[in-house]
Amino acid sequence: MLNQYLKNLLKLHKSGDATEESYYPNLAKLFESFFDAKKIGKGTITILPKKKEGSKPDFVVRISKELIGYIEAKDFVKVPNLQSVDGTEQIERYKKEFDNFILTNFVDFWLWRKSEGKWINQVRILQPNIITQVKILTPAENKERCLNLFADFILFSIPERKTAKQLAIELATRAKRMREPLFEELTNDIETDVDEIYRAFKKYLMPDLNEKDFADIYAQTIAYGLFIARLQYKGERKNFSRTVARDLIPKNLKILRDTFSFVSRRDLTLNIDYIIDDIATVLAHCDIKRIKKDLHKEKGKDPIVHFYETFLIEYDPAKRKRMGEYYTPLQVVQYIVSSINILLKEKFNKELGFASKGVTLLDFASGTCTFPAQAIVQAKEEIDASNNPGSWLTAVKDHVLENFYGFEISMASWIIGHLKIALLLEDLGYKMENSDRFKLYLTNTLDFSDIQQEALPIISDLSTEAKNAGKVKKEKPILIITGNPPYSVSSSNVIKPGSELSDMYESYKEVVRKEEKNIQPLSDDYIKFIAFAHYKIKQAGKGIIGIITNNSYLDGLIHRDMRRKLTEDFEEIYILNLHGNSKHKEKTLEGGKDENVFNIQQGVSIILLAKL
Repeated sequence: MLNQYLKNLLKLHKSGDATEESYYPNLAKLFESFFDAKKIGKGTITILPKKKEGSKPDFVVRISKELIGYIEAKDFVKVPNLQSVDGTEQIERYKKEFDNFILTNFVDFWLWRKSEGKWINQVRILQPNIITQVKILTPAENKERCLNLFADFILFSIPERKTAKQLAIELATRAKRMREPLFEELTNDIETDVDEIYRAFKKYLMPDLNEKDFADIYAQTIAYGLFIARLQYKGERKNFSRTVARDLIPKNLKILRDTFSFVSRRDLTLNIDYIIDDIATVLAHCDIKRIKKDLHKEKGKDPIVHFYETFLIEYDPAKRKRMGEYYTPLQVVQYIVSSINILLKEKFNKELGFASKGVTLLDFASGTCTFPAQAIVQAKEEIDASNNPGSWLTAVKDHVLENFYGFEISMASWIIGHLKIALLLEDLGYKMENSDRFKLYLTNTLDFSDIQQEALPIISDLSTEAKNAGKVKKEKPILIITGNPPYSVSSSNVIKPGSELSDMYESYKEVVRKEEKNIQPLSDDYIKFIAFAHYKIKQAGKGIIGIITNNSYLDGLIHRDMRRKLTEDFEEIYILNLHGNSKHKEKTLEGGKDENVFNIQQGVSIILLAKL
């Protein structure tokens, strides 16, 4: 086996024009012979196409449905000693990302094991200069050691990820490898499902979305979608794969299900399929019972958000930092939600607060659904303390799932939000059925465009989602608006003229546009979101806004129209200024540093507005 391999290697080299890629089929044939000799059924080695040097390994090795390892090859003429490439950025990245991989120059074979953090075996079967200097080869050296190295590689046991934290890191490591090949799919001249999904997202969700950002969104979507499929899977772990994932996605999440029509196909391009198979293999071999337990809500903690943050730390630290700047601490959420609950009872005669008939709630910037989740917890507490504590399951079905809404523009947050609500309800005794859906819509809150229904699968799903969200925006009376809107003074969100939302937003500029030279800060996203909440409560004729935002509107000169409009339309206004403006060098009452609840320079405040 090894001697024939070396003869072929010599023959290829003597041809005079051999490149590294010229030797790939010979190495693949060697491993196929090894599979046959060891009687390993359905063992395959796949050569990966490359567009960018070092972007992906050269070979993927599978046993049946499981991806068990990678091989990275170097030209023995250019790299006669593997020590010269060990420690390079590429190899160090592979060490971090791959549990099991071989580095070779076709005559040296080094086997890496991430769990041990070292090369566990290094074998040379021939001196590289022999191939370049002789006509007849000597037999292969170290045959038994080399075949043992191959056996250790092939018979590698996939490590079990036992905690949600471990799994989040492993998913992120693989998802970020998917961004580049997805971007390549979008920018080549070949039309694929990825292009269709991208155009649908661009048309119905984010008109300014570019290919790079979509590749980022879609990589996360694939990872989280496979994760949700694994949470639903009840068969033997060895049979879990990407090809079964679509049918395991809850039927009420049609956007995600149809997105997975692409993921589940067997004819994916080689640049993408091996990464998806790798994610599926990791998920197949995780301790899913322990991980489910990790994800269920604990008092004072939010495991789902912790999972999401852990994923982002590995996937994109800069994105994690941006998320951390605005993620609302649970104590703040609890304060706002409990305050709204008190107002419902005392000012609106809703004896059961959030659990009362006729209470509709909308989180207009849901993120991972922290505010709706806390409102559900509050509703459960009200029912438990009532004269009819056994009505909770009916209340979930007929009230929470019917009257609580959320809007979110990030696909990853949308998926995590749905997962959080499903797990929370399960903790509270309600197991969601396939026909159930929490009304968290994938939408841009500020987009009031009229939507035409489409027929093609993913486009149809997004257009339906947009139409349903549009009905809530334009028609549905909402009693409570809550959440933590985005803050961005350089907002790219445009409120199109002609809608009631536009009229409300423009009323915040009635006088100041005539008297002030620079009113650009009124374009901040948080002000547009306050205008949205203001419009919805005024539309309903009564209601409560309970939010935390940038606090510049409290005393800003150009915000005087905004303050006037709020005082005209709301009978009661409660403000808890949390300060924390580092630009103003604010101090505590004791003279110490005034810390912000977020990692930002601008101060923030909680505002509760009641229209009675």
